[in-house]
Amino acid sequence: QVQLVESGGGLVQAGGSLRLSCAASGRTFSNYAMGWFRQAPGKEREFVAAISWSGSNTNYADSVKGRFTISRDNAKNTVSLQMNSLKPEDTAVYYCATTRSSYKRVGVNEYDYWGQGTQVTVSS
Repeated sequence: QVQLVESGGGLVQAGGSLRLSCAASGRTFSNYAMGWFRQAPGKEREFVAAISWSGSNTNYADSVKGRFTISRDNAKNTVSLQMNSLKPEDTAVYYCATTRSSYKRVGVNEYDYWGQGTQVTVSS
């Protein structure tokens, strides 16, 4: 059984930064690509960023490109999302997820295990 636990969410003012972390267990973490998704109230869950198993390749949604950075530490079984220049429209519950497929995949149904989510609120 795979377990993913996110942390690091909170309330921040527009223009501020937050760093989310996701701790994984129950699977050979380094064999799989990892992704971050978010879901705002009343909206569908959407892709934010993904990283390949080695950490050499990344993929970002256009809405966060240049502001967010995904990284991973395979020795610690963690994946992180550094979020800078936050905007009110970044407010959402953020989820990490794992996929057997490529880091290029952006569909929710292409990721098989999910964390419980962490709330990020950006005030204007």
